[in-house]
Parts: sequence; C-alpha cells; structure tokens
Amino acid sequence: MTFRTFLRHLREGAKSVFRNGWMSVASIVSIIVSLFILGVFILLVLNVNALADEADSNVQVSAYLNLNVSQEQRERLQKEIQIMPEVKELRFVSKEEGMQELVEGFGEEGMDLLEGFTDGDNNPLPDSFVIDVVEPTTVPLVADKILALNETYAEKPIMRVKYGEGMVEKLFEITKYVRNIGFIFVAGLALMSIFLISNTIRVTILARRREIGIMKLVGATNTFIRWPFFVEGALIGMIGSLITVGLLYLGYSQLRSAMMGDITLSRSLIPLEEIGYLLGGALVLLGMLIGIFGSTMSIRKSLKV
Repeated sequence: MTFRTFLRHLREGAKSVFRNGWMSVASIVSIIVSLFILGVFILLVLNVNALADEADSNVQVSAYLNLNVSQEQRERLQKEIQIMPEVKELRFVSKEEGMQELVEGFGEEGMDLLEGFTDGDNNPLPDSFVIDVVEPTTVPLVADKILALNETYAEKPIMRVKYGEGMVEKLFEITKYVRNIGFIFVAGLALMSIFLISNTIRVTILARRREIGIMKLVGATNTFIRWPFFVEGALIGMIGSLITVGLLYLGYSQLRSAMMGDITLSRSLIPLEEIGYLLGGALVLLGMLIGIFGSTMSIRKSLKV
C-alpha cells in the first residue's frame, strides 16, 4: 500500500464518521456507556486491591524473649532470624521501648493502670523482636521457623511468638476472594462491552451494505474496501474512549476532593496520578481495538454480497 493510498483510507474513514452522523453517535455512546461501567469497576477493584495489600502488609510477627536471655544469645538469635529468606526487616524492641510504646498507646487516661510498672526492674515487659516479612502469606511459616529456633538452645530463649494466628489466615483468605472475584467481574464486563459495541458497529455497517456492494461491482478489492471501515472503527473507538476517560477522571477527582475532609477516607483512595495514565491508556487502546474488532467482524459478512 502506498502512502498516498493510506492517506486516502484515513481521509475516507474520518469522513464516514461524520457522514453517518447518528449511527456514529450511537456507536460512540455505546462505547462510552460500556467503557464507563468497565472503568468504574476497574477503579473499584484497584482500590479494593490496594486496601487488601495494605491490610496484608501490616501483618507482623512479634517474638518475645525470656527474661534470662543474655545479650550474646539475643544477638545470635537476631542474626539467625535475619538470614531467613522470608524476613524483610527485623527491629529489636527493648522492654523500656516496649513500655514507652504502651504508655503512648494508653494515653493520659490509661496512665493510672501502668503506675508503678514503668521504671527499672518493675517493668514486667520482655524484650522482643518485631519482624516484617517479604511476602505476607509467609507469616505463619516464619512464626513456626522462629519458634523452632528454641530447639537449638539448651534453654529456650523465645517465650512466645504472636502474629494474630487465626485472624491472619482469615484475612488472607478474604483478600484472596476479593481479588479473584474482582478480576472475574472485570473480565466479564470487558467481554460484555466488546459484544455490545461490536453489535452497534455491525448495525452501522449493515446499513451500508448497498454502498459496499456498489464498490465491489466497480472492481474494488476487499482490502481496499476494508481499510476505511477499520479507520472508522478505530476513530469511533478512540473518540468514545477519550470521552469516557475524561468523565472517569472528572468523577474520580471530584470524589477524592469530596473526601479530603476525612483523612482516613481520602487516604484509602489511590491517587489519580498513580493510576491515571495506565488506566487511561488501557481504556483508549481497548476502545480502539473494540472499534476495529467490531468493524472487522461486520465487514467480513458484508463483503460476501
């Protein structure tokens, strides 16, 4: 195909969008409605997924040491835990630091409860390690491995290991279901969008079967006839998806602005700049592909005239 012929196809495709006014508008509206529903659901899934990731990442393992553990034993134990491949970060919390955190957590109103326990030997808290893991789902495994270190010492240095046993497993199960169900819904909506849009474009092309038949009678090849329809489908898809992206950006920005008064709620929404380009690009690309796909499927039958 020469460059001149390619420009001719672009020009004819663009003209067809305006020439078939209402049918083009119907296709564009169909794309806007379908992609808007899909985009809203993708945003919902992304935000739910981010909340699930945040919940997962907040799961930590706490290992409390016996009171008679020497500094040498503690340092050896710390090295043994740190070299575990599942461990990302380890922080030693002395009993003084533990008491300080407890005091800050209780606040002024709870100080009476801690009176007499905050100083020196009266402090009943043990030293501990707080461990962050690389993969949240390995928390139970890491807890078991840390507890198993007791068997390598004559006197067990670890008093107990805590990570929210029972609740953590339920949390991982719930987040897994949320992610899987979300992806299934997005995939289903994407297929439904393709079906609706391709059918709308198909109607516009079927209405022009006479035009296609005349082109064939005067000797035009199938490829020559197809190209303007490809361009038309891509343009319709691009216009519809750009309008959809604009509406989604506007709606999401307004929603975030409305929630700025509540710090907790506003932080729970992913900032637009983190997902905007990726989501916008994906929707525009999807819109163009759907437009081309709809044109391709419809023109193939019309060329049999």
